[in-house]
Amino acid sequence: MRLSAFTVVDEYPSDPPADRLLEVVRLAEAAEDGGLSALWVAEHHFHSGGISPSPPVLLAALGARTRRLRLGVLVSVLPFHRPIELAEQYAMVDRLLQGRLNLGVGSGYIPLELEGFGVDPEEKRELFDRALETMLEAFEGKEVRSDGPHAVPVRVNVRPVQRPHPPLWIAVQRREAIPYVARRGASVALVPYATLASWAELTEAVQEYRTHLPPGAHGEVAAALHLYAGSHPERARHALQRYLDSRLATQSAFYQEKVRRDPTSANAATIEEAGWAVFGSPGNVADRLRAFEATGVDEVLGIFDFGGLPSDEVARSVRALGAAFGSSRPPTEPT
Repeated sequence: MRLSAFTVVDEYPSDPPADRLLEVVRLAEAAEDGGLSALWVAEHHFHSGGISPSPPVLLAALGARTRRLRLGVLVSVLPFHRPIELAEQYAMVDRLLQGRLNLGVGSGYIPLELEGFGVDPEEKRELFDRALETMLEAFEGKEVRSDGPHAVPVRVNVRPVQRPHPPLWIAVQRREAIPYVARRGASVALVPYATLASWAELTEAVQEYRTHLPPGAHGEVAAALHLYAGSHPERARHALQRYLDSRLATQSAFYQEKVRRDPTSANAATIEEAGWAVFGSPGNVADRLRAFEATGVDEVLGIFDFGGLPSDEVARSVRALGAAFGSSRPPTEPT
């Protein structure tokens, strides 16, 4: 199981004011120093629950400050964009990163964002499917056509380093969507705190995914957890509650539904008790992540910079947990 970092780039008032985008750059540097596998960034619009409206720009900046770390988007919201342009942008990013791009895609779930882009929730799945097909064909160098009566077939003139395309992940917040992702042969990303009740349910979701993978397909499962490795876990608990409150305020649809079914899910203590947040000393957190591996998850997406935690404390947490987690891994067999 790999350890990575994931940021939604949530922003809160602070004194002195903090530049969250530059904090993400420092997060990437800490993730590289700590030996983490990847850093993933979200795409959000129109609210402070996520101020990363253009992941390709942010990923290119992160790529200039790192050398080894894989960099990904979770997710590029396909119905909000023209797919040919997305294919061009992410192909350029993969070139600039020299083949370090991970590409996660999704259809959107926050009402304000869907409304802001004029996307009918009833049509977003169809828009997603059509956009993804166009993007993958463009990556492969095939002729593609944009929407509109005057569009002509074109081939993009920049293709990604990774062929036929960067590793593909699809984010899922509904269990019934897991077979769809698996049958495509794509990897799946899950956000358990917003949708699942227990490790047992996560294990079932992982097994369901693997059951539906086509023969010979190599798909993986990633799951997001809030992580803090340091001497002040009470600060992390306070920040987690602030983060959960912000997700409800931004109308995070699936998390809202979970809270409607179980109001205690709006409480940071409940999230921690369920195992979706792991706080403590670096060694203790690393040990608990090793136990989490039994769920079958291939990659933990550690949400380290949540709820306004200070950037320097986040960086220390990332580096410390990276070192502890790496040292707890069994030695690699010589080749």
